[in-house]
Amino acid sequence: MIETLMALAAENGFSHWAAADMPALTPRQDVRDMCRADRCGRWNTSWSCPPACGTLEQTAADIRRFDAGLVVQTTGALADEFDYAAMEDIQRRHKRSFESFARQVRLLTGECLPLSAGTCTLCRRCTYPDRPCRFPQRRMASMEAYGLLVSDVCRRSGLGYYYGTGTMTYTSCVLYKTKNEVT
Repeated sequence: MIETLMALAAENGFSHWAAADMPALTPRQDVRDMCRADRCGRWNTSWSCPPACGTLEQTAADIRRFDAGLVVQTTGALADEFDYAAMEDIQRRHKRSFESFARQVRLLTGECLPLSAGTCTLCRRCTYPDRPCRFPQRRMASMEAYGLLVSDVCRRSGLGYYYGTGTMTYTSCVLYKTKNEVT
């Protein structure tokens, strides 16, 4: 299965990919505390962000349902460290590729847990907390929302996290089952 998913990663245009080091996918309180600091402005505003995406115990249980994963990255060039237009373009490409990739993995595996880079962007305005999510099957929480330290997941999975001056990289992962029943 991993070879098939790696081929799909290439077809979807990702720059880098590697099998996830599953023990690295351990939710951490310090990462969740960064979410609570609300630097991105999404704390308590989205179904895919904390606290709506679940407690660390719940995210850990979600992760434990799967025994394998693939980490994927999109790296692009920046004109300078303030090239926000390029950063947004790289992020859009990554999110579009990852949504397609996650849909393909779901078709192949029947069930998967896609964890994206950044908050869910399916809807212009999230229905949280007033109404249920419009697209619960397509909604994706971020790796950070699940309490994962992305740089550590990358390093332990054999990927870089920083690819040098003048670059920006977005990282996501998809978890899946290789066995019929994972406990």
